This record gives sequence, structure tokens and C-alpha cells, in this order.
Amino acid sequence: MKKYVLLSGWILAFLVSAAQTKTATKSPTALANGRNIPITLTPLKNCKVYLGSYLGTGRTLVDSAILNDKSQGVFKGDKKLPGGIYFVVSPQMTIQFELLMDDIQHFSIKGDTTLKDQAEITGSKDNDLFKSYTAYSIEKGQLRQQLSNAYKAATNKSDSTRLYNSLTALDKEVQQYRMNIVQQHPNSLLAMFFNTMKTPETPAIPVINGKPDSTYPFRYVKEHFWDDVAFNDDRLLRTPFFEPKLDDYFRYYVSPEPDSIIEEVKYMLLSARTGKEIYPYLLTKFTNKYMNPEFMGQDKVFVYLFENFYAKGDTMILNPASRKTVTERAYSLMANQLGKPAPVLNLTDTTGKIVSLYGLKSAFTVVAFWDPNCGHCKEEMPRLDSFYRSKWKALGVAIYAVNIYENEVPAWKKFIAEKKLAGWTHTYQTKAAKEAEERAGAPNYRQLYDIFKTPTLYLLDKDKRIIAKQLSLEQFDDLIVTKSKQK
Repeated sequence: MKKYVLLSGWILAFLVSAAQTKTATKSPTALANGRNIPITLTPLKNCKVYLGSYLGTGRTLVDSAILNDKSQGVFKGDKKLPGGIYFVVSPQMTIQFELLMDDIQHFSIKGDTTLKDQAEITGSKDNDLFKSYTAYSIEKGQLRQQLSNAYKAATNKSDSTRLYNSLTALDKEVQQYRMNIVQQHPNSLLAMFFNTMKTPETPAIPVINGKPDSTYPFRYVKEHFWDDVAFNDDRLLRTPFFEPKLDDYFRYYVSPEPDSIIEEVKYMLLSARTGKEIYPYLLTKFTNKYMNPEFMGQDKVFVYLFENFYAKGDTMILNPASRKTVTERAYSLMANQLGKPAPVLNLTDTTGKIVSLYGLKSAFTVVAFWDPNCGHCKEEMPRLDSFYRSKWKALGVAIYAVNIYENEVPAWKKFIAEKKLAGWTHTYQTKAAKEAEERAGAPNYRQLYDIFKTPTLYLLDKDKRIIAKQLSLEQFDDLIVTKSKQK
């Protein structure tokens, strides 16, 4: 199985080196079972052209052919290419025209770089269907543009109504054309593409027992969003519309709550499990998205992925560096999930006394990890103190602050004194305590609290369970005020 690098590093647009690697001479039997696609592309001569495909939101080159002095060449190999939408690429790396790659990969291509819309594909039923649809789509697209322009320019209600109805009728006609292809050619690539592209029409709000059910249209669209789409179909990756549809689904139809996301991710990954390429692609996509999520608490999705997929053997799809990153990040997040008890802290204060986080008795506790020489910390710590003095202290908030560098004790104490950060519990880990922890093989608080930047802040409840993390001071303030009113 291929190795996949995190952060989409494995999706390289126009991966020329891969396309330039040609297959050695193969036996006739091998070629018959693989691909053999002659191409004539005038006026190009004595140069290399490429065959590319979509791959998620990117594009990649998959093969190359040398054109002779008659503009003729051949894309060939002993293995079939994955099905999907492909395109011919010139030596200047410009896309000439698209074609479909179905299961029968013995057809011919004839085109001209000056007449890109007149390319001919011979010997492929899927491409015959694609050509007919493309011509129809261009014709109807031009008509729609004319109607749309006229609708925008209409100056009276009668014309607006007439043009609007014409646009609606045209859209229905195009949709019916696609449905006819799906019904008449259900096993074609085009049918699969149309099934993937379609979005359910929003139904009217029904009235049940005399009351309108305003949530029904949303539920209906969500429940039917993926009708007729098989998540284990690798061909989905080689379209430009599957991943945008996937992103729209999570953006508009899935609650941002981590448990809701987990339910969707689990279903998709288990459905895609038998897909050779789409399964690792989706797992990588979800890992990248939720390893450092946009919203607080969604890192729970990443922890779920690690515990239920990577920890059960799926790290084999990663290269060594990515495997190390995923594993270390997972262990850094496991101990500080929202709702869990905060990891134990027994650190030394400014007087040399060990102070326990769990020894603080307060309605809320803000745990602040900072560095006295960090420019951002120098700005944020006094601001934190302002919130504490003006509002939080009266609401029962305690601050347990941790200097993360044991060799910065003088600078730490100086900053505390200069900024008059009184009323806090100021602590740090001594060098001796750190070394003892390392000898015992115990996890360090930097890992337990996922400290990779400063300042890093957590908000705990009275039982020292994590309420929030990685928010701005203003967001922490809003949350503390809100929760105080709920008591």
C-alpha cells in the first residue's frame, strides 16, 4: 500500500517526475490487460505530452507519451488507470481537453491544440456519451446565460416572471437529461458522476397535526445527500466535485459538536474501507482537519480517529515522519479533552513550596502556561490579570500559572513583581523534578496539556474538569460570566 504524508503532501499538482517514469517493454498480454491509448495531437511534434487526472481538490500527472514527427504517441502500461475524469496536458503544462477513463482503456485520442473543443475519442462508449452530454451542456449553458442576463435586465414584473419561469424550465430540462442518462446508462461513468453531483431538492414544509414541521426540509436533504454514492468507489477521487460536496456537507449539514462529526466520519470511513485509494485519502483528510481543528473541542474527532483506526493498524498508510506526528499529537490530546479531569499538577511556587492544582478550592480555575521571555506572553499575562482583578476574582476564579522554563526563574520572578501579578498561584517545574519524571518514564505536563505554544490557557470547573481551552481572553470571559449565571 502507498505511504501517505499528512497535510496533503501526497497530493502534488502536476507530479511530473511520476509521469515521466515510463514502464519497461511489456508483453502483449500485459498490455492487453492494461492500457493502450494512442494519441495524435497536432501540431505538436517530437515532444512529450502528459495524461493527468483530478485527485481530490488537486490534479496530478499519471502518464506521458512521446509524440513523433507525425504528432503521434501512445499512453501505455501493464496496469489500468483508476476510473475518473482525465485530461491531456501539453509540454507547457496547459490542459488541452478532458476525457473519461473507464474500465476499457484501449481507445484512441485525436486532437489539435488550437481546436481544444473538437477533440475526438474513438473506441470508448463512455466518451461517446460524455461528448454528447458536453455538446448539450454547452448549448444549454449558453441559453441559460442569455436568459439570466435578460432576467437581470428586466424592467417589469411580467418580463421577470416569464424569464424566471423559462430559467426554471431550462434547469428542469437539464436535470431530466441527466436523469435519463442515469436511467438508460446506469453503469456508465457519467451516471456515477451525476449521482455524485446531485443534491436533493428541498421539499416544502409539511403540516403535521396542524403544525408546520420547519425542520423537515433540512432533515430530508441531509438524509438523502449521499443517495446513490458509494464511498468505497475510488473513482470519486478523480472528479473535481466530490470533495467540494463533502466539504459542503460538513459545513452545512453536520453539527459542529464533535460527537456528531464522529458519527459521520465513522460511517464514511467504514463505508470506504474496501476502497484502495479513497479510504486512506478520507482518513488523511479527516486527520488533517481535526488534528488542529477550527473549533474548540473538535480535536476529540482526531483522538477518535487515532484510537479507532490508527491504533488498530492504519498507521501503515503513513510514512514514518507522519506516523510519529500522528502518534505524538494523539497522546498530547488524549489527556486534555473537554469534560475530562485536568491532568495533575504538583509544581513549585516562588517560595520553593510544592503547590497542587487540585488543592485549589474555587468555582473556576484558569491554568495558564507561559514563558516570561515570550513577547506575546508579556502582553497577555497583564491582560489576564486585568480580567482577574476586575471581574473573575469576584466570580470565584483562581489562577494557577506555570512558567514552562525552569532556567528562567529570575526573569519569571522579576516579571511577576513588575506587573504586580498578585493573587495568582505562580509555579514552575524544577530541573530535579523534571529529571526524576523523565527517569520514571512519566509523561511531562507539556505533553499532558498539549503545550506547543505560549501562552496556553485552560478553564476548569470546581471539580477541575476541563471546560474550555485555547480560547481568547475575551472568549474565556464570556464563558465564565455565562456559567456563573447558570449556578
